Amino acid sequence: ERATRDDFAFATSNKQLNFLQHIYRSLKRGGRAAVVLPDNVLFADGDGGRIRADFMDKCDLHTVLRLPTGIFYAQGVKTNVLFFARGQSDKGNTKEVWFYDLRTNMPSFGKTTPLREEHFANFETAYEAKDRRAVRDERWSVFTREEIQARADSLDLGLIRDDSLLEYDDLPDPIDSGEECIAQLEEAVDLMKGVVRELQNLTNREAD
Repeated sequence: ERATRDDFAFATSNKQLNFLQHIYRSLKRGGRAAVVLPDNVLFADGDGGRIRADFMDKCDLHTVLRLPTGIFYAQGVKTNVLFFARGQSDKGNTKEVWFYDLRTNMPSFGKTTPLREEHFANFETAYEAKDRRAVRDERWSVFTREEIQARADSLDLGLIRDDSLLEYDDLPDPIDSGEECIAQLEEAVDLMKGVVRELQNLTNREAD
């Protein structure tokens, strides 16, 4: 028999969080679901954190697929697929959550570069693996429930390094850069002084 709800457990004006509440509270015990939701559901604070905690208590959230931008919503909106199953009890069902990053360092998908089935091949391999820990893929990572709880129940996790962004370690030392800048400025000032002197000499010779 399908579970029923009298009302949402947590009142919020966030429609996506309400949608998530509706889905997981409506699932019968043992029921499974895969839901597409925007990034803000993963990290919204206040009731957002309480809803995620309740969600991970009542359901086994086993996988989160971080999707490329602009796939289901407007261009630029970041989305995810949450894979979960309703537990047989209402407590402690999520033990760990696996994340697959199909977003970072991926092409900009659209009409000229459509998202195709083959783009999901590596995710499917990881998702279906009998031993998920044996999968060797930098986009595939896991966080325990305790690690997530320590992050205020945020699920904004599992993204790899973006190669388009500079690493702080790659930036030059600020002191060395400052000293080099000062030396270059002093050299430029000396050069300008020399130009001024030369102009003054020319002016004096013309006056003579």
